[in-house]
Amino acid sequence: MAAISRAQLAKELEPGLNALFGMEYDRYENETTEIYDTESSDRAFEEEVLIIGFGNAPVKNEGDSVNYDDASEGYTARYTHQTIALAFALTEEAVEDNLYDRLGSRYTKALARSMAHTKQVKGAATLNNAFSSSYTGGDGVALVSTAHPLGGNAGTLSNRPSTYTDLNETSLEQAMIDIAAFTDDRGMIVALQGMKLIVPPNSQFIADRLLETPLRPATADNDINAIRNMGMLPNGYVVNHFLTDTDAWYVKTDCPDGFKHFERAPLTTALEGDFDTGNMRYKARERYSFGYSNYRCVYASHGYDVSHSIITKKGVFGLPFFMCYPSFFK
Repeated sequence: MAAISRAQLAKELEPGLNALFGMEYDRYENETTEIYDTESSDRAFEEEVLIIGFGNAPVKNEGDSVNYDDASEGYTARYTHQTIALAFALTEEAVEDNLYDRLGSRYTKALARSMAHTKQVKGAATLNNAFSSSYTGGDGVALVSTAHPLGGNAGTLSNRPSTYTDLNETSLEQAMIDIAAFTDDRGMIVALQGMKLIVPPNSQFIADRLLETPLRPATADNDINAIRNMGMLPNGYVVNHFLTDTDAWYVKTDCPDGFKHFERAPLTTALEGDFDTGNMRYKARERYSFGYSNYRCVYASHGYDVSHSIITKKGVFGLPFFMCYPSFFK
């Protein structure tokens, strides 16, 4: 009887492992699709240059020449693709002892979970780092900031509340107002609107009450829920389970060239035998990047600032907190 080569053995085993991998991988919802638009890439990195457009058109008097304006380049957003890969090995002895079914199944499912979980963590990182000055965009400031520089001497733009606040009716209404006032680098209103609210699991019940109830939440009045009645946030809310700040909230806008996911190499798996050890090695690999080009794609708050609230939050009967609870400061 002819011996089975390692290549033949790998060919026999690989379809079963691939099927297990695919079923396990697909069990995990890809929550990044609620944030990013996906594009393909054929380079080591992608760059997108923000174009500073024209200002307001002037009046042309009869007989005068038409005025010309210059469009210029703004900042550049770069997406550097990362290779994500992991593998496991089944020893020659394990295959000989018919442990392939038991060990191969466990290891393959664990590998699928690892690859799926890693992608969700990478995708959520853009939002988790949105308030940190250690993670800056092409304009040199954090994704969410009060000081996004505008070209053409138009000053700065903010895509966050002036004071960080928790998610509530007032803060969400103010977000809609602020988003509608976003301008381009020439100071012209760009007519954006909030499309979707993104929250961590801790805020999902608040989000549901704010967007799904016909009347104003947490009031005894018979007022309508204006946010719902006016059709704001038409895509509703989504819960992202990989957000690390439990009271942060994000409003995704309809700004073009906002959050982007570039796929350089799709997820692939492969099984091969190792001559020296006799082990069967199974590998999963993909290559991608997550990021954003135009920061106007989001308006966000990381929740109420506790360090600030100690001296400003009102206590019983409207008295300052420290007067109500003096022992707290001893």
